[in-house]
Amino acid sequence: METVASFDYYSDPYFTVYKIPQWRADVYKFFSVHIWGNLPGNIQRKLSAFYASNYDKPFSKWIIEPYIRFHYRDKNYLDKFAPPEGKDRFESFQDFFIRRFRELPKNQNPWVWPCEGLLCDVGEVRDIESVMVKFDRRNVETIFGVSPKAIPGKYHFTNVFLHNKNYHRIHAPVKGKISRIQHVPGDLVVLRPWIYMHNPSLPAFRNERYNIDITDEKGRTWYLSIVGGPAVGTIKLPEAVKLGATIEKLEELATFYLGSTCCMAAPEPPRRHSKNTFVEVGATY
Repeated sequence: METVASFDYYSDPYFTVYKIPQWRADVYKFFSVHIWGNLPGNIQRKLSAFYASNYDKPFSKWIIEPYIRFHYRDKNYLDKFAPPEGKDRFESFQDFFIRRFRELPKNQNPWVWPCEGLLCDVGEVRDIESVMVKFDRRNVETIFGVSPKAIPGKYHFTNVFLHNKNYHRIHAPVKGKISRIQHVPGDLVVLRPWIYMHNPSLPAFRNERYNIDITDEKGRTWYLSIVGGPAVGTIKLPEAVKLGATIEKLEELATFYLGSTCCMAAPEPPRRHSKNTFVEVGATY
């Protein structure tokens, strides 16, 4: 199934939601959770870092052009982006993967989406099911690294899966002050939501992640969890992202070096999007 934007998007608005038989999803999930997921965490990270390092090599830049032709319908897609770190050209595929907007999207709405990808899970916090992880039952607050009931049940949970083709920088969904930064060690199980049919957010309960809280101008906390997956070389936070720092709407929060998902628990509900629709950085939340 292909999901398409219902209004104008700044980026490429298409996302294929794969439908696979239950038996195949169960096989993929078994390998992800019970085989790969049971390897020691340091082995998962070493293998992921080794894999990711290939995309830092100069030869990988030759992948960019055919990759764009295959994945994007907009022939001028790359014109919207600049290489990272002040470079004047993309020197590797990793440079393309962590591309920057030449100009950030503009939106007068006070709340925007922090990332681009497939909205694979959505609902009120009190309705999100707990999961078992290695004989440990974990509730939705586990994702964000807070105690049970710390997040109001009426808050709205969203999980956006970032495919490899998507823009991989995370931006502030609201203006406010950074009130908490937390690194949570964990696994790096596969993130593809279509292999976890009954709980597409399962990887967020167990994978390595950074949690960042933003207190908005009304004193409400917006909880963000930036979750890694296999092949993630690292998750990098900008120097400006510090505890107590004031952050503007759409200011950059983090960069993924291959693979990711972003969860959020917010005091406001998404107004234009439902499960399995495409969301984009800067679009009205």
